[in-house]
Amino acid sequence: MTEKMIATFDLIKTYIMGSVEVGALKGVSFRVDAGEFVSIMGPSGSGKSTIMNIIGCLDRPTSGRYVLEGIDMSGLSDNELAHVRNRRIGFVFQTFNLLPRFSAAKNVELPLIYCGEGPKQRRERALSMLGRVGLSERAFHRPSELSGGQQQRVAIARALINNPGVLLADEPTGNLDSRAGAEIMDIFRKLNDEGVMVVMVTHDDNVAKAGRRVVRLKDGLIESDEAVG
Repeated sequence: MTEKMIATFDLIKTYIMGSVEVGALKGVSFRVDAGEFVSIMGPSGSGKSTIMNIIGCLDRPTSGRYVLEGIDMSGLSDNELAHVRNRRIGFVFQTFNLLPRFSAAKNVELPLIYCGEGPKQRRERALSMLGRVGLSERAFHRPSELSGGQQQRVAIARALINNPGVLLADEPTGNLDSRAGAEIMDIFRKLNDEGVMVVMVTHDDNVAKAGRRVVRLKDGLIESDEAVG
C-alpha cells in the first residue's frame, strides 16, 4: 500500500463567535498519498481554509485526528508543531509573504537560518533552488523589482528549501494574471512529476484541474473526491 503521507480522521473544528458556535468542519476524513497532487475546492465558508490550516499545523481540530507521515499531530506541543512546520511542510500563499528589504536569495534562505545552517551553505542551496524554479538571473533582486509571477516563484523556492514532505499552496494564483498563473501551475506539475506532494486550495476550476485529484468541500463536509480526467 502507498504510504499515507496525510490522513485525517473525522476532523471537527468549531469556532466560538460571541455566543454562537460555528462549525467549520463537521467530520472530514480523507488521505493524500505520497506523490499526489490534490486540489481542495469549495465556496466561501466551506471549510477549505480551515482544513488547510490544520494540515499545515497552523491550527488544531476541535476533535478528530490528523496524521502526517505516520505521526499523530494532536499529541504534539506547540514547539513540536512549529518544528514540523519548518522541516516537513512548505507553504505558498496568495500574497507571497516575501520580506521587501531582502533579495530573492535571502528570502529563500530564511528557513535555513532557523535551522542553524551556515551562510555559505544557505546561499548555495538558495541559488540552486531559485534555479529550479527558473529564477537564477533574478536571485539578487528585491521583491519590488520582480513581477508577481516571479515573486511567487521565489515563494515556491523558499517553501521547498528544506525538502518538505508536503507542499501546501493557498490560492497560489490569486494575485496573478492568467499567463503568470499558468506558469506557476506548470511549476507545480513539474515538481509533482519529480515526486513532490502538492495540496492546493483554490476557488478556480481551471487551476484545480492542474492537480490530479479534486476534493470539493461544502458546509464543512466532503461533497466529492474525484480524479482529474
